[in-house]
Amino acid sequence: MTRPVTVGVDGFPESRAAADWAAREALLREAPLRVVHADEWPRIPAVPPVDREEHQRWADTVLDEASGALRRRYPELAVSSRRQAGRAAAVLAVEAADSQMLVLGSRGRGAFEGFLVGSVGTAAVGLTDTPVVLVRPPGTSRGEPPDRPSRDAVAGRDVVVGVDIHENADAVLAFAFDEAARRGCGVRAVHGWSLPFAFSYAPRLDPGVRQEVADGVAGALAERLRPWRGLYPSVKTEERVLVGAPAEQVLYEAEDAELVVVGRRIRRAPVGGHLGHVAHAVLHHATAPVAVIAHD
Repeated sequence: MTRPVTVGVDGFPESRAAADWAAREALLREAPLRVVHADEWPRIPAVPPVDREEHQRWADTVLDEASGALRRRYPELAVSSRRQAGRAAAVLAVEAADSQMLVLGSRGRGAFEGFLVGSVGTAAVGLTDTPVVLVRPPGTSRGEPPDRPSRDAVAGRDVVVGVDIHENADAVLAFAFDEAARRGCGVRAVHGWSLPFAFSYAPRLDPGVRQEVADGVAGALAERLRPWRGLYPSVKTEERVLVGAPAEQVLYEAEDAELVVVGRRIRRAPVGGHLGHVAHAVLHHATAPVAVIAHD
């Protein structure tokens, strides 16, 4: 049986955008779509208590409306739905375990309402080794009107992938190249670098040292990409070796991206997973959908 693409919904515009993106992704993968609502009972003292049955009816309404809209818009797609009680991040991580990917809505920096944003969304990313894609709603970037439907793939938009040449990037590159091949677009591989801080104090630094380091970085990135170019010869591949903080360079290149792909190291710890600073910055500030890929 083909593993599903799973999407979390909560009734907010962010999750509706995520559901639409997930449906199109499921069609690309010829996979079923699973729509999940995490039924987390409110535990905020300042909020007036809500009748549990009323809360569950609301949760069922959210789920029915989301899955029903997807079935109408994508009649060729197999859509299932389920409501699961429990802490939202934990529910989403469990649902992701047997999925090809987990898709969530994201508001980016500065919003607090809704269970898919902030600490819960970040926690869900850290709790699963399954690829997680966070999707911003229309109207939050590039001056898009709020009533504009979620954008489809547009010719010319690349999959932008942040590559750390000092770590095992195979899982990240495999995902990026596979997504580009499915969409018929290119891959833009980005690596940001800078000279060690101590070099700024060198009184007579040979000007050729900077170029030598840059050439070495470019060669290392090309070597990382070489096997994936061979596996995906139809995918146009570009390299961006840029001076500056890696997160800033990925965000700059991601302005016109179809999808942004970043990695996070798998760290087994009692408190859960950990997001590196690059993944954290891109998740909160990129306007394109962001895929976070766990790797060793």
